[in-house]
Amino acid sequence: MDLSDGGQNLAPQWADLANNVSGVAQACQDASPVAAAFVRAGWSSRSSSWHGYEVETSWARLELDPTAEREVLLNGVIDPHRLDDLATLLSRFGLRFTLELCDDDNALLREIRT
Repeated sequence: MDLSDGGQNLAPQWADLANNVSGVAQACQDASPVAAAFVRAGWSSRSSSWHGYEVETSWARLELDPTAEREVLLNGVIDPHRLDDLATLLSRFGLRFTLELCDDDNALLREIRT
């Protein structure tokens, strides 16, 4: 997958936030097409490991890592008010997913399942 730095950088108010979002995109054997979908939506993307990617926009930065179970793990930071926007985007990509939003103490605040 081509990397893109054309998207927006994470806004400074979210840069020091501990990871507050995690999830799983199901039936994805590779993170590359998921990262490519984020790039088409205007996000930036860069390789973060042999098979993983980091995708970023002004309101979220996510790590995408494939698993042996044909899933892609998502984790990172998000503006808590934009969780529904992320869910809408993943739905638009045609993905089945679970997202969890946690507070600073890692207590579950919201969960979205499709």
